[in-house]
Amino acid sequence: MPTFQNPTTDAAEASEALRGLAHASGVFEDPADTYTVLGDLLAGVRSLRQVLDQLATAHVTNRVRAHDDAGDQTAGATYALAATAELQQAAALLDGVHDRVDAAMSVSGRIAWHPALTAPGPVSRWVSVVFLQGQDADEVLTIIDRDGTDAAIEHLAGFDMGEETTQAALVNGYVYDTIPTGPLDHTTTTGIYALTYNHDHGHVSLLRAHPETREPDAQAPAARTTPSRPPSRRHAPAVVEEDDWFAPSQSSSVSRGRAL
Repeated sequence: MPTFQNPTTDAAEASEALRGLAHASGVFEDPADTYTVLGDLLAGVRSLRQVLDQLATAHVTNRVRAHDDAGDQTAGATYALAATAELQQAAALLDGVHDRVDAAMSVSGRIAWHPALTAPGPVSRWVSVVFLQGQDADEVLTIIDRDGTDAAIEHLAGFDMGEETTQAALVNGYVYDTIPTGPLDHTTTTGIYALTYNHDHGHVSLLRAHPETREPDAQAPAARTTPSRPPSRRHAPAVVEEDDWFAPSQSSSVSRGRAL
């Protein structure tokens, strides 16, 4: 949360927020969201322009306190004035950035985005590869924050045992027509995988696209249409014959046995 008083703390917060936005904006599930993001970025450019002006002012007004490493005040003041000039030039360049983003937002607001077109023929359902929560999910959430969602998908793909994972999901009913998500979940897709995660609730899930034809298979279980997830697993599921391997153990704790 911004302090509105401590510039070093707020600068670190802003840097982290922009890093998060850089990751999150890699995929827009709904292109209409770009208009909202443009509006927030436009406000951010205005604030950044003000920050550069104030940094320039701080350098020039405090130049009498500036010294170089040898203690030379004249050299320090020269450096302060040079920094002021560069910051003022950067602030002026941001005026052009502001105008371009403003123009982009104006024309973007005239777009009426239509739903994505789906091609006829083969379709895909989603099979659950792994669902982690609590401490098991913390490692993956850390990877997402540090390295991004692609790295997290690559990490979780290690749980995918291919046909074995597919058959286990089919037997136990962890197959979905759409990616199961909650209202606060984040979703991203890379190739055949879909990653959902939620920092607040502390869980992550990896699903894999399972190609199928449109004709229903009478022997195959119906795909789920509601966001029901298997309980947390640290290893990829194996095919079961009698017992439901996905079912939570009677001795499991509440936190590890919770299924969303």
